[in-house]
Amino acid sequence: MAGVLASVATFALVGLDSSEVTVEVDVRRGLPVFTVVGLPDRAVREARDRVRSALLNSGLDFPQERLTANLAPADLRKAGPSFDLALAVGVLLATGQVPRERVRGYAVCGELSLGGALRPIHGAVAVSAGARRAGYDRLVVPVENAREAALVPDIDVLGVPTLERLVDLLRGEWSPEAAKPAAPPGEPASGADLADVRGQGDARRALEIAAAGGHNVLMIGPPGVGKTMLARRVPGILPPPSFDEAVEITRIQSVTGLGDGRLASRRPFRAPHHTISASGLIGGGVTPRPGEITLAHRGVLFLDELAEFGRYTLEALRQPLENGFVEIMRGQRSL
Repeated sequence: MAGVLASVATFALVGLDSSEVTVEVDVRRGLPVFTVVGLPDRAVREARDRVRSALLNSGLDFPQERLTANLAPADLRKAGPSFDLALAVGVLLATGQVPRERVRGYAVCGELSLGGALRPIHGAVAVSAGARRAGYDRLVVPVENAREAALVPDIDVLGVPTLERLVDLLRGEWSPEAAKPAAPPGEPASGADLADVRGQGDARRALEIAAAGGHNVLMIGPPGVGKTMLARRVPGILPPPSFDEAVEITRIQSVTGLGDGRLASRRPFRAPHHTISASGLIGGGVTPRPGEITLAHRGVLFLDELAEFGRYTLEALRQPLENGFVEIMRGQRSL
């Protein structure tokens, strides 16, 4: 008996961007086994059990046949649970439980619980930007990520609470409204204020000049004179981020899981410990992740006890400070 092949689009995080991944599902007669190929990590391989339980607990059928799911392109490492939803939709398409023509123009991304509920993912803004760049009209994400993903213009973001509701959407039995973008920043959140500092006139003047011109500052003095206290008040004298800057900050926080689903209203302040590695400061890893210098984008990076940082770690800052951006090579690709 000939197999049935179905495909659906999703996206994988690559640094601060996303790359399109086509999930292909083949169903054919044979011993009941579910195989996932295409360079998946352990979390993606575990999706087989989550998808099976989510389908059955949502009142849908899971075929007792041989299933093979391919995540293309096969040379791109797939990490994290955000491929659950695409795998589930691929199984539904291959088994004829939802019409294939209804999926055209859709991209899907989300984690599944065993009960079929959709759980929020990291990097919703980057996924939405990738979907728009790839030419998709609609993006389906968990409800918690919908307003965050809607910050990207020219694409309809649909927030779906459960797998069962997604099936209703693809069958034409439910038509949710496109999510509205998260509100722009209003009054910045309260924090440490430089106005609270008494004395330290020279240091305060230097910080004000640096904040106005975007300069670097080197503070030298004995312990206890207030260097750290002053540095932590610098974000309070910086202007609130513009809408475009807030989207950039939100995108970075979303990828790293530091966001709260709302548009950032305050510039970041990062103060890594002096034992941090070069990859922790600049970024990197087997699955590339942003470092502290990226997390401080549009804000303040404070290196307390500078002399205690490793020489190699400080040398790694040379290129980002000279060029104004971070470039990491992974798998013959530049991130």
